[in-house]
Amino acid sequence: MENVWLVSAVWLGLALLASVISIRVAMSVALVEIMVGALAGNTIGLQLTEWVNFLAGFGAILLTFLAGTEIDGRVIRMHFWSSMSIGVVGFLAPYLGVLVYARYGIDWTWPQAQIAGISLSTTSVAVVYAVMVETGFNKTEIGKVILAACFINDLGTVLALGVVFAHFDWWLALFGAVTAAALWMLPRFAPWFFTRVGHRVSEPETKFISLVLLGLGGLASIAGSEAVLPAYLVGMALAPAFLADPELPHRMRIIAFTILTPFYFLKAGSLVDFQAVLAAAGLIVVFLAIKMVTKFVGILPLTHAFRFERREGMYTTLLMSTGLTFGTISALFGLTNGIIDQRQYTILVTAVIGSAVVPTLIAQRWFQPAFKPIEGDFAPGKPSRKEA
Repeated sequence: MENVWLVSAVWLGLALLASVISIRVAMSVALVEIMVGALAGNTIGLQLTEWVNFLAGFGAILLTFLAGTEIDGRVIRMHFWSSMSIGVVGFLAPYLGVLVYARYGIDWTWPQAQIAGISLSTTSVAVVYAVMVETGFNKTEIGKVILAACFINDLGTVLALGVVFAHFDWWLALFGAVTAAALWMLPRFAPWFFTRVGHRVSEPETKFISLVLLGLGGLASIAGSEAVLPAYLVGMALAPAFLADPELPHRMRIIAFTILTPFYFLKAGSLVDFQAVLAAAGLIVVFLAIKMVTKFVGILPLTHAFRFERREGMYTTLLMSTGLTFGTISALFGLTNGIIDQRQYTILVTAVIGSAVVPTLIAQRWFQPAFKPIEGDFAPGKPSRKEA
């Protein structure tokens, strides 16, 4: 019989180990958690129980929501075309590149090639946001531009998965209608509610947001979608309220990064099977290379066109080359619906996790730009970079 306390101790012990390592090596804790999870999953065998899956899933939902709250309307309006262009090209370039290779290079079927293209077209909101918060770049102009481009990129992924594979029925229509209604009502109701309840030890604000996220997530699951998908939109809808009250996102980040997100990143790493990886290492490297090369070919010229500084352009391109949350969701969708088999799933998931580690590590080590907080570098009427 499972000893839930000992299993919990193992998971939190690994999370603590990852935190200590990340401090010692000056690397994002999210990336270290992925690598620690992979090592633990292949040595001691981490147990993926129902409650672990719930905490990991809720961690992904909350992290995606918090990333959405960082979208600053001032920065987006000023850099609309750069964010939109980078996001759209960031989706299309790897999607088409991987799709063509999978279909004609290794003779996967069209549905399998589409799953491969969608899985590797993503930019990881979870990884990018975790890195942004840890480095403080979520409070800079370039950070908010990258987060906005991530949203556009992953919106393309979600739409592709929905259009190609979704079952168009009444449940999907209900989910869309309820989500649209929630996005319209939340910016009007939430600030009033937050003002009325105030900052309390019982955290009614956090409970309210969690209720909305879990409710929409439940409807998404019934509609055959994923619970994490509406979280980013809800975060964007509540972004003005969060920007006006910095203490609220700070408290929610503490909850997320202390307990929930370690389960998500450790679980993502534990899904990597070292034996399967060794057996298909060449193909995994090819998929990862196609994703990164197509991202660079598509995005880097755009950063020059929109007058990004050189280090900012490389940093943006590298972070836009990451993948994790929606990539693993897309691959798992293909596996559970019988579109791809276990071997293809392992190949895609490992390539996705590799894209979470490799470009992020390179970006942090060699291309992190100068820190320019918005308060001192960006103000209405005082742009630091003009759109081309």
